[in-house]
Amino acid sequence: MTFQPHGKHLVAGEWVAGDATFQTDPASGPSHTVYSGAPELINRACEAAEEAFWTYGYASRAKRAAFLRAIADEIEARGEEITDIGSRESGLPAARLEGERGRTTGQLRMFADHIEAGDYLDRRHDVALPDRAPLPRPDLKMVQRPIGPVAVFGASNFPLAFSTAGGDTAAALAAGCPVVVKGHPAHPGTAEIVAEAIAAAIASQGVHPGTFSMVHDGGNETGAALVLHPLITAVGFTGSLRGGRALFDLCAQRPDPIPFFGELGSVNPMFVLPHAVAARGDALGAGWAGSLSMGAGQFCTNPGVAVVIDGPEADVFVSAASAGLETVGAQTMLTEGIARAYRTGRDRVQASAGVREVLTSTCDLRNATPYLFETTGQAWLADHTLGEEVFGPLGIVVRVQDAAEMEAIARSLVGQLTCTLHMDGDDTPLARRLMPVLERKAGRVLANGFPTGVEVCDSMVHGGPYPASTNFGATSVGSLSIRRFLRPVCYQNMPDDLLPEDLLSADQG
Repeated sequence: MTFQPHGKHLVAGEWVAGDATFQTDPASGPSHTVYSGAPELINRACEAAEEAFWTYGYASRAKRAAFLRAIADEIEARGEEITDIGSRESGLPAARLEGERGRTTGQLRMFADHIEAGDYLDRRHDVALPDRAPLPRPDLKMVQRPIGPVAVFGASNFPLAFSTAGGDTAAALAAGCPVVVKGHPAHPGTAEIVAEAIAAAIASQGVHPGTFSMVHDGGNETGAALVLHPLITAVGFTGSLRGGRALFDLCAQRPDPIPFFGELGSVNPMFVLPHAVAARGDALGAGWAGSLSMGAGQFCTNPGVAVVIDGPEADVFVSAASAGLETVGAQTMLTEGIARAYRTGRDRVQASAGVREVLTSTCDLRNATPYLFETTGQAWLADHTLGEEVFGPLGIVVRVQDAAEMEAIARSLVGQLTCTLHMDGDDTPLARRLMPVLERKAGRVLANGFPTGVEVCDSMVHGGPYPASTNFGATSVGSLSIRRFLRPVCYQNMPDDLLPEDLLSADQG
């Protein structure tokens, strides 16, 4: 079955066209016409979201959980069509999209279970002490409450799991916040069919239609209008540092600044410690090559840098990585723009002083092929641009003189999504020196693994200090991500009849 997109916006339950249009640029098959958004559409969507908040934001957790599960069911009912249009638009293989669809529905159901359990509410109660001297204490209760309409930007590299019904949308809806999605222009057809699934769930569950809207746009005007709209209370974004920083600045410049939860990118450095590289340098190099080239390197957790102490063991590691990458053929990138940016990043690294080519290749058009470079610790420390993300299958080996220089490299890092230690037992003393540094630099620290692949669970942190993300206290993956769209409210001496139901009973659903 082939899904034929109509290119319209979903605004408060209605499919709406417009005047301006843009054409899609699919990896395969014919392009289609999509209507461009406009500020007036954003205003309609945001006003509908605000109206919906007065019912949806105060609905029971059981009702919101049923809605999330209904969205998951509707997405699964369209599974083959979603895979087909997603593959045509993005060039991602069917197996990857099927796995991503499972992650998307899994996130929705995880949040349904999470809000039913109620732990996220962080309920607290300090009973009144009327006889306390010298001053009495009032009765104080606290609970987390939804903040209002949320804007979500679809991501280019995850058409499902970080887009229309992805993690940001699932977390916001779970919290009780209506969502307005700005679809990504790289895969508007995929966004459209997922929006249809959400609309079907809204109808079946009797949810206010303003609870979810989605607007397309091929440029920047609609996105800017969305983050500047006075009814939007927070923004979720996954994308480039440049685009995310522009939106972050807009959020900060509003008359009423709002939080911008942006996941912007990272080089995800690996520190390959001496005993580990001596014992299994070839296996580590081969494993790095597989992780680095997975999905054409288009993962935000792609490990683009490996730091290793120079010597024969480092030679083995680099040779194994090069041999592994050499077998990787050209892969289709998500968009031509991403492919151009990859080549620009390659050229920047290639031209940097002190950088040597280990493996070079030729890529053009929308294709990516692997590249491997190496440099010294001294050259790395002298050129901060080597620490900037190159989105694609490009790796840099940093050969350091000793453990002290390895620690200096760690201290020089900007914020990262992940940092990895490859170590054996005898590497523990050096690992202990590095750990305080790495946990300050990254949201997730790994031992003896590769960071590609982010588990959706309670303990996951997908975020980190800037520029990995714009809010180091938040995560965009896992159940903790719901906290971005909540705020604590304290109730003092409040009669039970006026309290939220979630405060009246610890097991209230």
